[in-house]
Amino acid sequence: MADLTPLAISVLALLNERPMHAYEMYQLLVSRQNDRIVKVRPGSLYHTVERLAGQEYVRATGTERAGNRPERTTYEITPAGVEALRRRVESGIEKFVYEYPLFPVVLSEAHNLEAEDALLRFRRRVEDLDKWLADLDQSLGLARENGVHEPYWIGGAYIRHQIAAERDWLATTIERIESKDLPWQPRKNT
Repeated sequence: MADLTPLAISVLALLNERPMHAYEMYQLLVSRQNDRIVKVRPGSLYHTVERLAGQEYVRATGTERAGNRPERTTYEITPAGVEALRRRVESGIEKFVYEYPLFPVVLSEAHNLEAEDALLRFRRRVEDLDKWLADLDQSLGLARENGVHEPYWIGGAYIRHQIAAERDWLATTIERIESKDLPWQPRKNT
């Protein structure tokens, strides 16, 4: 079994709820704000559905047309797709895989900036992180208010803790640079 991409996992999970067409999947991912954890575009979603159909994890169940809209194919998950989803969720939870995010790379090269420039950019990032935290808090609060069971939004809670930890670390780093506890001497071209 080939590893399922994050978008493939999301597609299989949606189809595990009920059969639907690709555009409906896209709309549901966006309305649930899953587009914050999975990079999803209509084109990539259609491609993923086609790939899953080729792997026999999903199958077409019919097509429909509403007015002048294009014909839409409805898909359902197959037993092989249910098993692939289950196995991928199990392995993704229990096995740590480093994902090589961009921020540690640029952070490791921040010494190439003057201290004031680095501080300005760190502060801007903290502002962005604070906005994300406020949005997440609102979304998680709505989920609680609407009685959505916690296992359905536990991923959002995890991301909230990750972002808060990054924001707190950056705030401390800013304080350390400002107090000269973290001496900042940019590397000069020689």
